[in-house]
Amino acid sequence: MRFAFVLAISGLLHIGYSIASVQADDWPQWMGPERDAVWREKDILSAFPKDGPKVLWRVPVGLGYSGPAVVGDKVFLTDYVKAEGDVNFDPGSRAVLAGEERVLCLDRMTGKQLWIHKYDCSYSISYSSGPRTTPTVDGNVVYTLGAEGNLICLSIASGKVVWEHDLKSKYQVETPIWGFCGHPLVDGKKLICLVGGEGSVAVAFDKETGEELWRSITSSQPGYCPPSIIEAGGTRQLLIWDADKLNSLNPENGSVYWSIELKPAYDMSIMAPRKSGNFLFASGIGNVSVLLELDQTKPGAKEVWRGQKDSSVYCSNSTPFTEDGVIYGCCCDKGQLRGVDLKTGKRLWETFKATTGERRGGHGTAFLVKNENRFFLMSETGDLVIAQLSRTGYKELSRANLLEPTGNCFGRDVVWSHPAFSNKCCFARNDKELVCVSLAK
Repeated sequence: MRFAFVLAISGLLHIGYSIASVQADDWPQWMGPERDAVWREKDILSAFPKDGPKVLWRVPVGLGYSGPAVVGDKVFLTDYVKAEGDVNFDPGSRAVLAGEERVLCLDRMTGKQLWIHKYDCSYSISYSSGPRTTPTVDGNVVYTLGAEGNLICLSIASGKVVWEHDLKSKYQVETPIWGFCGHPLVDGKKLICLVGGEGSVAVAFDKETGEELWRSITSSQPGYCPPSIIEAGGTRQLLIWDADKLNSLNPENGSVYWSIELKPAYDMSIMAPRKSGNFLFASGIGNVSVLLELDQTKPGAKEVWRGQKDSSVYCSNSTPFTEDGVIYGCCCDKGQLRGVDLKTGKRLWETFKATTGERRGGHGTAFLVKNENRFFLMSETGDLVIAQLSRTGYKELSRANLLEPTGNCFGRDVVWSHPAFSNKCCFARNDKELVCVSLAK
């Protein structure tokens, strides 16, 4: 009997271990659960098989730069189905299109469509290949923000609208030339969005009802940077980087703690400022960058350095990663992935391998996600790359092509969409399909 009891307990422990070992992380929003581009799942492969990772499914989708979100057994994605007009890739002019924006809910295991929400949406933007922002899943709802400012809260079970706003109409603003791009942020009972207009660059809504809770900041343009939360000086601070300045706000009421001038060219405040210890880094096109030292006793910041022509990294489409005193980011001038010393701004190394490859051109892009001791980089070439990044350089470990580049940038084809990593899989999209591949060891 004692032996049988021991076997039973051993069996229960084994079952418990098995359940724990197969539990997987969700990817409920842009850049992951903590918006820090860290994938915390274990038992992930360190190199791809000879024929590439196992493809679990591929499904057709429409146009879009928006990345997928994955929660439980569901995948969420937004796209655009064009009816009239031609997509344009001229950064200086707007294209007029007619069509539908859609929110897709798919089965995570098969890619089968579970529900779809769609609405008529005319575009008048540059780079008009669909919505930009990744869905944000919170509890039993998903929030989406379209390229022309359609903010929608949907039931994840049914796809029915819980509440919605047309931000252009509600706040009497013009769509920025490259569309609404600030991924909505859930903070407690609030949904915080980048909007624009007089006194309403940042707006907090009641996440359950859509009622406005507060609005804050006026600037020449709202820019494109997603809201983010940091803690410094014993205080939670909401960071809003508009086209003119980097702002720290009280997330509960929108009051301004501090602001520092930071004006990228063409209003292109895009990357989310990255905190590393007591330092905060932000940069953009036009050789504009700053490292701030955050006050440790109260909300406040002072400049440590500003980038010069031959220093720093000037990020555009993707947010950099900071670790062990090094900034890893994609530079918009020539398109390299660069390693930069955090405290001095000195460039340590650069490579085109992770971004444009043999092709050359501005705004070279890779999306960086850390998993254990290496990075997964989604290159604009449609390749998923496993690499080690350090102060001494870039070491590529493995590479596999997942997608055909279908967009365009200065005459070259690109994939500009942040992938999701969940359930030991990578979910990535272009303007034709969404693919799910296994990355299990």
